[in-house]
Amino acid sequence: MRHSGGVSERTRVAVLMGGWSPEREVSLKSGAAVVNAIDKSYDVISIDPVKDLTRFTAQLVSARPDVVFNALHGTGGEDGIIAAALEMAGIPYTHSGVTASAVAMDKKLTKMIAVQSGIKVALDKIMTRSELKNGHPLQPPYVVKPLTNGSSVGVAIVQNDTDKATGPDDEIVLVEKYIPGIELTVGVLKGEVLGITQLKPQNEFYDYAAKYTAGVTDHIVNPELPADIAAQVKRDALVIHQTLGCRDVSRSDFRYNETDGAVFLEINTHPGMTDLSLLPEQAAAKGIDFRTLVVTLIEQALSRAPDNAAKTSS
Repeated sequence: MRHSGGVSERTRVAVLMGGWSPEREVSLKSGAAVVNAIDKSYDVISIDPVKDLTRFTAQLVSARPDVVFNALHGTGGEDGIIAAALEMAGIPYTHSGVTASAVAMDKKLTKMIAVQSGIKVALDKIMTRSELKNGHPLQPPYVVKPLTNGSSVGVAIVQNDTDKATGPDDEIVLVEKYIPGIELTVGVLKGEVLGITQLKPQNEFYDYAAKYTAGVTDHIVNPELPADIAAQVKRDALVIHQTLGCRDVSRSDFRYNETDGAVFLEINTHPGMTDLSLLPEQAAAKGIDFRTLVVTLIEQALSRAPDNAAKTSS
């Protein structure tokens, strides 16, 4: 399904954006930023995937891309489903493959692997939201978050009242001990750590609004931390990235205080690419501008093409 014979000799890039997860709006912003960054270097088409793999395949056939930039977030786009469809179609794509995407999307499974890799995690339990009505599963305060969603959608900190953790009764959630202190996130690009960012939200925690509302959260790139803590979170982020088999990029989140130390929370295999996103900010601090970051991901994907003969940008 290779693009050929058209007017343009440039590489055709299909940017997947939108989708059907609760993170759709964030994905649309990420996708738009990617399109704007590369529209003069590549033959670009944007695709908003439908929740039907047969119809999605038809969208790909119509687009005839050389490579796909997967700017989807959450269910469908980030959990290996779309990646599997692209594998079957023989189209190279950005970000992690099927297995790493599926495993990383499951917060509990990721934490189990992290523990086996010597990475410290917080105490947790798995249950449905309805089971929370039976009483506190952990000593408050604790965090309740969907097992497989990102962008802090549906996340709540429970101090006393479990009614605060609202959502569908049958939704499976991870109930996790609340770790006080500071929020840290570590980006990885092409197998190397980009940097550490400390997040200082005005809200109770780094929730959806704090992530995607300008001025609500201060980002401190490469903050002053104890040398051993900085080294630990960098090492842990790289270890979990490699152990899960992630590729191209990832971003791992941690909480830190002097008593608990640095505690791993989760890994994101499709970090946001909006104007408020953390990974592009870390890349910029290392002299990698947004367009270069996007092109790097595209070229990484092209290098994985079955025949390794896709056209490069002009």
